[in-house]
Amino acid sequence: MAFNSQKNQGHRPMADINVTPMVDVMLVLLVIFIMAAPLLTHSVKVDLPNEKAQSAQQDSSPVVLSIDAQGQYFIDNHAVKDTDLSGAFTALAAKSAQTQVHIRADQAVPYAKVAHALTAAQTAGLSKVSFLTQSGGTTK
Repeated sequence: MAFNSQKNQGHRPMADINVTPMVDVMLVLLVIFIMAAPLLTHSVKVDLPNEKAQSAQQDSSPVVLSIDAQGQYFIDNHAVKDTDLSGAFTALAAKSAQTQVHIRADQAVPYAKVAHALTAAQTAGLSKVSFLTQSGGTTK
């Protein structure tokens, strides 16, 4: 801050810029963005295996079945119980038998969970099932 120590200069405008309000506003915006950033992600955390595959042609928007590391099922980010999975697939098949199901399974999920999902889709009459992986994978 600039202070006039001389009494005979009168009332001149201060030429220094006060940056304190600008810093306050920037800190408030920073806090808002830090708090809002986790809310912008609406997906289920799944660690996909890395594999290279040719992408499939899509006629309509597919239904995404996610299976997280704990073995919980999610259809389009909505949690579904193991016992309700067949009913959910039956409802999807009633809308259209050509519905595509994309399975996003965490690589730590036991195969039995994936097999249960495949059986539920087949029982409901859904035959267009594919698996999603991360691109750029390496084989071991």
